[in-house]
Amino acid sequence: MPTLEFSERVDAALGTGGLLSRLVELVLRSQLPAWFRETAELEARAVEICTFQMGMVHGLVQTEAYARSVLGVLDESKLDDRTAARMGRQRIFERSKPPIFWMVLSEAALYQEIGGPDVMREQLARLLSLAAEPRANVQILPFAAGAHAGSQGSFNVYRFSSDPTIVYTEGYGSGHPTANPDTVQDCSLRYDHLQAAALSIRDSAELIRRVTEDRYGEQVA
Repeated sequence: MPTLEFSERVDAALGTGGLLSRLVELVLRSQLPAWFRETAELEARAVEICTFQMGMVHGLVQTEAYARSVLGVLDESKLDDRTAARMGRQRIFERSKPPIFWMVLSEAALYQEIGGPDVMREQLARLLSLAAEPRANVQILPFAAGAHAGSQGSFNVYRFSSDPTIVYTEGYGSGHPTANPDTVQDCSLRYDHLQAAALSIRDSAELIRRVTEDRYGEQVA
């Protein structure tokens, strides 16, 4: 399957007006699990995405190596295509007005070594780079927070310019989007509490730097 970069270059060479790139995006989306495609559409339409993640970095800000390591667990079939599909989702941030993205990430995810030290260094550097993007924010929920409002698991909140807010939770091989007002209200409140319990954006960045140096820094002989 051609990459997005290759398709963009062919579009430029042939003057297709971006036709091939658009087609590749459709093909990439077809590589997503059938149960996740509806959620990918929600991501693409949302004006604000708020996510709480307990065990790993959200797919929208994963590096390619980190994503490949996550997707390859127990299943390496079509791994190149599935990784490309996940990375393709991140193109929503290339829009002229990208969605606001807010992630509260458990401190545990900084220590869960996915793909090895090199992969983790790159991934944590990616999180730090978001500090330069005013529409993307990362807060770390520290171990010291103890019991917290997200103890029941990870979840996403998608907000739209005119459509109702959607809450999304995920299980093994299944996704569960809902616009139920009670669920949306409950999860929105939980997210407010998680943001309040998390470190500030600045302190979160400092913790990420410290973990990068202490746990994944170069080994001195």
